[in-house]
Amino acid sequence: MPIPIVPVRVGDVVRLKKPHPCGANEWEVTKLGMDIGLKCRGCGRAVRLLRYDFDRRFRGFIEQAAVTEEGPQDPPSSAEGGCEGSVRLS
Repeated sequence: MPIPIVPVRVGDVVRLKKPHPCGANEWEVTKLGMDIGLKCRGCGRAVRLLRYDFDRRFRGFIEQAAVTEEGPQDPPSSAEGGCEGSVRLS
């Protein structure tokens, strides 16, 4: 039976299967990718788990990071309409 991928974002606070040795069971997500970066909310210890191990140990959300409604922003354009620092060959 496959393990479902948990949709997490940086800033989410999650609960895992077992508590940290300091006694806390709240982890803040600090990095996403092939491995998940977590920071213990009790002692501040930073750890990384492989994505598969994180998905197996995940038990629920404590807090979820706010979703911003802003779309991608365009870079500011220059007044001439060209790139800054470019050379015109005319």
